[in-house]
Amino acid sequence: MSESPSRHVLAIANQKGGVGKTTTAINLATAIAAAGARVLLIDLDPQGNASTGLGVPTASRRFTSYDFLFDATTGPEAASTGVPNLRVIPATPDLASADVDMVGDARRTYKMKDALTHRAAPLGPFDHVLIDCPPSLNLLTINALVAAHSVLVPLQCEFFALEGLSQFIRTVQSVRAASNPGLRIQGVVLTMFDRRNNLSSQVAQDVRENLGGLVYETVIPRNVRLSEAPSHAVPAVIYDRASSGAVAYQKLAAEFLAQLRRDRQVAEPA
Repeated sequence: MSESPSRHVLAIANQKGGVGKTTTAINLATAIAAAGARVLLIDLDPQGNASTGLGVPTASRRFTSYDFLFDATTGPEAASTGVPNLRVIPATPDLASADVDMVGDARRTYKMKDALTHRAAPLGPFDHVLIDCPPSLNLLTINALVAAHSVLVPLQCEFFALEGLSQFIRTVQSVRAASNPGLRIQGVVLTMFDRRNNLSSQVAQDVRENLGGLVYETVIPRNVRLSEAPSHAVPAVIYDRASSGAVAYQKLAAEFLAQLRRDRQVAEPA
């Protein structure tokens, strides 16, 4: 079955680790689902942190993102997360061998796109597919970018933030030119912002001056509840909905959904 034209595929990616990528994937997916949309989160990081953070223990990960990419003989399954409207295809360490396993495949950069186009129908209808990428520019990340309509980039408010971002933007441009001309940067979200730290404010200002409208208005603060929530295997927006981190992700989801509505209105013929 071909891909639904109304389904939006969003890759959440940054080749730098420790920027809040998985935290963003978990909480943005949950907040979008809470708004009434049907969401599938694909954990494409061999560490499987998004799966753990959504309450899917390792022992119960029967069908994984590795299977989704490589095993066309098995019917795909998505695990329940306990969050209404949100399901996940979890990851296990087996995914770490994916780069090697794809090397000899002529369509190695299209594995995720092919899986979503031809194998996702049994999972059920979804309005949004979010892909949590590994913290590197490997074949898994390239697969996500080739399959996605757009990419969201979490960017930590630290000194070297813009340095790594420029390399990532070049990668997006390369993927656009070679494999996915419709790919665009949905936005850059500033994470781990500390209002007590002048450096955070300076970095935020520099990023906005350099990237302008690409940067979301919503800023994700440093917040202990965001750090605590994964140990309880629930998203922060459920663990403590009133915390500053959870409120920020709810605002980010609203901003993201409003952005998509505007984009679709512009794309519709008069």
